[in-house]
Amino acid sequence: MKLTVRVWRQSGPEAEGRLVAYPVADVRPDMSFLELLDRLNEDLIEAGGQPVAFDHDCREGICGSCGVVINGRAHGPERTTACQLHLRSFADGDVIDVEPWRARGFPVIKDLVVDRTAFDRIIQSGGYVTAPTGSAPDAHATPVPKPAADLAFDNATCIGCGACVAACPNGSAMLFTSAKVAHLNSLPQGGPERARRVLDMVDTMDAEGFGGCTNTGECVASCPKGIPLASIANLNREFLRAARTSRR
Repeated sequence: MKLTVRVWRQSGPEAEGRLVAYPVADVRPDMSFLELLDRLNEDLIEAGGQPVAFDHDCREGICGSCGVVINGRAHGPERTTACQLHLRSFADGDVIDVEPWRARGFPVIKDLVVDRTAFDRIIQSGGYVTAPTGSAPDAHATPVPKPAADLAFDNATCIGCGACVAACPNGSAMLFTSAKVAHLNSLPQGGPERARRVLDMVDTMDAEGFGGCTNTGECVASCPKGIPLASIANLNREFLRAARTSRR
């Protein structure tokens, strides 16, 4: 296969960026999209150029590091992570546009790398319990009803990649935040501080500059782990309940 990759090149946060086209030859359909970027960088380094900066880590679809916009879609044409997207999803001779996440909460650092530490700060604002609980209890020491366990597990699969933000026309982080709230608040350990947690996490989300949710559903369509739209409805209920409680 021979592909043309138009990559967003931006030397720094304050620099002006642009799409630059690069031909990449002799790639195989079974190669992953990140391997395509690896091949491009090998060619650029061999020619004495600057390689394209992009995030990656496990390359197994579970760490959430590899987020890029491919042909206008977060993670590309398949509902998966960019590292698990294979070149068989494209045709020989295709032109592929590769851009970073586009959101106020994810400022560009260089090329395809964006600053996603806003997600870390949302988790830090509520992803813990304040009571000293000692060492970890034995497994199954605290009974958890199956519906609650299923809800927690379904939302704990969120890998924090940011595709929901990149896909949302408002740049909203509601799906990410709702997944964390549902995961933590549905378990017995998170119950006593659930009101404080949801208020703090939503406040932090707003302070980080993410947009509001208007239920367009693009976040769910792009989420590689299938976090449901119902999680956002759950967050809204939790937030309204916590807000009423805090005013009493």
